Amino acid sequence: MVDGRTLIGWGHKPGPWFREALAKAAALEGEGAGEAEIRAAVDAIAARAHADTGFTGIVTEPTPRDDVPVAVIGSHDARTLEQLRRCTAYGSVVGAAICADGHLGYAQPVGGVVAYERHVSVSGVGFDIACGNMAVRTDLKLADLPHPSLMTLADDIARNLSFGVGRVNAERVEHPLLDDHDAWRAAEVHELRQMAEAQLGTIGSGNHYVDIFADEAGAIWVGVHFGSRGLGHRTATKYLKLAGGKEGIDVAPAVLETDSDLGRAYLAGMTLAGRYAYAGREWVTGRVLAMLGATAQETVHNHHNFAWAEEHDGRELWVVRKGATPAFPGQAGFVGGSMGDDAVIVEGTESPDAGALFRSTVHGAGRLFGRREAIRRFSRDEMQAWLQRKGVILRGAGLDESPMAYRRLDDVLAEHAGTIRIRHRLRPLVVVMAGEGEVDPYKD
Repeated sequence: MVDGRTLIGWGHKPGPWFREALAKAAALEGEGAGEAEIRAAVDAIAARAHADTGFTGIVTEPTPRDDVPVAVIGSHDARTLEQLRRCTAYGSVVGAAICADGHLGYAQPVGGVVAYERHVSVSGVGFDIACGNMAVRTDLKLADLPHPSLMTLADDIARNLSFGVGRVNAERVEHPLLDDHDAWRAAEVHELRQMAEAQLGTIGSGNHYVDIFADEAGAIWVGVHFGSRGLGHRTATKYLKLAGGKEGIDVAPAVLETDSDLGRAYLAGMTLAGRYAYAGREWVTGRVLAMLGATAQETVHNHHNFAWAEEHDGRELWVVRKGATPAFPGQAGFVGGSMGDDAVIVEGTESPDAGALFRSTVHGAGRLFGRREAIRRFSRDEMQAWLQRKGVILRGAGLDESPMAYRRLDDVLAEHAGTIRIRHRLRPLVVVMAGEGEVDPYKD
C-alpha cells in the first residue's frame, strides 16, 4: 500500500500535493497497477505541483527586508530577537512585535506577534493551537471559603479533574462540536475526532492549571489555562509537515498562503482546534463552579496561541500571536503569573504603542529559566516556602513550575504601561496542576 512514507522513500518532499498523489495511487492499486505505473503517475502530479506555486501555497524562500517595523517591549537576548527578525523574512509580513514576557520558542518567539497581509504561520501559532485562559468571577466572597473549605476544594479539583495524560473522571464530555462533520471535513482531521472526544475536558501538564483566586474586593474567581490538547498538537504537526517545515528553535517558520488549498485547510484546522479549546475550558470551569456551588457573574476568555483576521490602520491582516493576548481598546484579557504570584484581568487601551504591538499584550510572566535549569537550580523547600508566604494551597506541580523560574508579572506589566490597564488583581488561593513527573506530550 502506497502511503506518505512511500512517497518520501521515492524521493519526494512532503507537500499538499501528497493528498492528490495518494488518492491517485490508491485508485491505481485498486485497478491492479504495478509500482512503475504508480510512480509515474505520482511523479507527474509532483511535477505539476512544483510548477504551480498557487497549488502549494507554501513560502519556501526568505526575502530579508529592512523595512519591516519590529516593536520590542522589555529586554530580550539577541537570539530571541534574531528569531523574531527571521520570521519577518517569510511571507507578506507588514510588522512584528515581542512582548515583555517573550522568550525563545519553536521558530517564532513566545510573546511574539507577526502580522501578514495574505499569509499565516503554522509555526507561529505553534503546537498547542488555541492555548488560552478563562477566568470567571463568581457570586462567592472570600469569607464564604474558610481555609478548611479551600483545602477540601483543592483535593476535589485534583481528584475529579484530569491532569497529565489520560483522564481520571469517567464522564465523557458531550459537545456539538464533535458532531460538526463539515468542520472536521474542512480541517481534514476527521481521523483525530475519536481522540479529541476522549480528551475533551482534560487539562494536561506543564504550565496548565486550575486556580481559585480572590480579587481586591474579596470576590472569588475560577481561572484555567490550557489549550486544544492532542487535537491541536496533531493538527499542527500534520500541517507543519505538509508545509515542509521543521521542528526546532533556529529554523525557518512554516508559512502558507491563506488563499491556497493548504492554507484554507490549515485555517479550518486551527479554527476547529480553537473551538475545541474553548469547549474544554468552559467545561472545566463549569465543573469547578459546581464544586463551589457558585454561579458565574463575569467571564473573561481568550486564546493566546492563534491567528486572527483583524483590521489594523485600515488594512485587513492576519495577526499571528504566539503567547500573546489580544488587547484591543476595551477588550478584557486574563493574564496569569506564576503559581505564587497574583494574576490580573487587563483591558487594552488606545495609544501609538498599542498600534505598534498590533493590539497585543503579555500572556503571562514569562520564564527566566527553562524547565531543566529550574529543576537543577531550585529546591522543593524553596518553592514551598514561597507558597506559604503567599498563602497558596498547592496540589501537584513540579520544580519546573516553581515561582522562582518566572519573571515577576508586575515587572512585565509595567513595560506595557500605556497599552493596557489593570481591571482586577487576583490573589491565588488554590493552585492545581499535574503532579511532578507526569509527562504530557501535548503540554504548552
